[in-house]
Amino acid sequence: MKLMKTLLMATAMVAVAAGAAQAKQLIYCSEASPKHFDPAMATGGNDFDASARTIYNRLVEFKHGATELEPGLADSWEISADGLEYTFKLHPGTKFQTTDYFTPTRELNADDVVFSFERQFKEDNPFHAYLADSQYEYYEAMAMPSYIKEVVKVDDLTVKIVLNTPNSPMLANLGMDFASIVSKEYADKLIASGTETDFASKPVGTGPFQYVDYQLDSVIRYAAFPDYFKGKVALDDLIFAITPDTTARTQRLLAGECDIMSYPSPTDIASLKENTDLVVLDQAGLNVGYMSYNTTVAPTDDVEVRKALSMAINKPALVEALFGAGNAEPAKNLIPPTMWSYNDATPEQEYNPEKAKEILAAKGVTEIELWASDRARSYNPAFARSAEIIQQDWAAVGVKATINTVEWTQYRIDGAKSDRPGAFQIGWGGDNGDPDNFFAVLFGAAAIGTQNYSIWNNAEFEKLIKDGVLETDQAKRAAIYVKAQELMTAEEPAFLMAHSTIYMPMSKKVLGYTMDPLAMHRFDNVDVAE
Repeated sequence: MKLMKTLLMATAMVAVAAGAAQAKQLIYCSEASPKHFDPAMATGGNDFDASARTIYNRLVEFKHGATELEPGLADSWEISADGLEYTFKLHPGTKFQTTDYFTPTRELNADDVVFSFERQFKEDNPFHAYLADSQYEYYEAMAMPSYIKEVVKVDDLTVKIVLNTPNSPMLANLGMDFASIVSKEYADKLIASGTETDFASKPVGTGPFQYVDYQLDSVIRYAAFPDYFKGKVALDDLIFAITPDTTARTQRLLAGECDIMSYPSPTDIASLKENTDLVVLDQAGLNVGYMSYNTTVAPTDDVEVRKALSMAINKPALVEALFGAGNAEPAKNLIPPTMWSYNDATPEQEYNPEKAKEILAAKGVTEIELWASDRARSYNPAFARSAEIIQQDWAAVGVKATINTVEWTQYRIDGAKSDRPGAFQIGWGGDNGDPDNFFAVLFGAAAIGTQNYSIWNNAEFEKLIKDGVLETDQAKRAAIYVKAQELMTAEEPAFLMAHSTIYMPMSKKVLGYTMDPLAMHRFDNVDVAE
């Protein structure tokens, strides 16, 4: 009954939004509410879908359906011979969005670019800590403060980013969501009025869609930005109908209440494909689902315990139960097989419950905490189900697992705490197609407190990932990351679960939607049939 009421209420709200006569409207059933609308202070794919990929742009952008870069707010760029200076020429005449809470008086210029980056690393910047409970997690997890020396305005349409050391993936990093360019003029206005927090709840950008309103945990409404510098998009209205329950999202798609949905249940894929009113796109995901062991808190501070816990899990059975046959493959490396530098020589995870039971008994391990979230993700469609299966496997070797289930946004906050005990289910969809985006962001020391849920700080691994970004030859970089994979296998900071196939079911009236290998949901190239 509660689910039905939720569906009826959400449907009614979407129906109101559908009132604009003849307007081209797309309704996207998304899986979670955004934390807010400031992409530099967010980490979740659902956060970025609602902000970076609708409202904002970056200096460089990823081509639809690819990991290749193309011009964004910068028409061109040059990199110095020593790899320390990146000079960008901005697109002239780029406008910021006009809303009922802000009217820009100027176009995009270098001041906006400088501000967008400086607020992330200059502690005296008024917007460095304008949200009390947030931080620039991506910027810090990627060790950007150690790489970027300064961001310099050369003239109104020229910006130079100066590095301390060369960084091979830097250009790709600048195409990521955290590097979205925001309006300094809008920020200054909010400072003057003492309403800085509006920056995250009432966004202003240069992107294809502009924010209209947000009904908490229900609906986000956007309108096409008529002065978008790449030209107005085909859609007039874009609506995110927030629907956390996977079954409810599927029901709404089938009922025509949404046009496209995220993360269907693997058990529904076959029937969705058979539905003649739908199209189901699919793509091998640049992703990984895994379970981080806190390497600093007993009992998982012991590598033998970590290995024994992993050894007790029947990984192939777990993956098939979660994803169904053919929808995912068991992971043996952090990076997926489609990514360059993948180490095919890594041995498959050993499944040996008898040996695991012997080791865990000798170590005196009888209890552990096992974390699960309430959301479906591409790399794990059912956290609760996977937790139950792992719980059963661990019970079989004498370890009682207590499952902690937490709401998605709070889940990531709790998981990053250094004293969080036990095993934490999480995963990752690549942001830029570079191995550094997996190794450094997820297991580097700079990511402790943000994305490094294993709280793992290994000196040998740190040297490898630092050498990896300094090296410019891709073959030599690949050899470095092969060693990083060998070290992760030896130290077991996480149980690597699966690399999944991504499915996107949608109405046949949806035209032009492109699946992205970088786990993005973008609608600037989408149209709907009349």
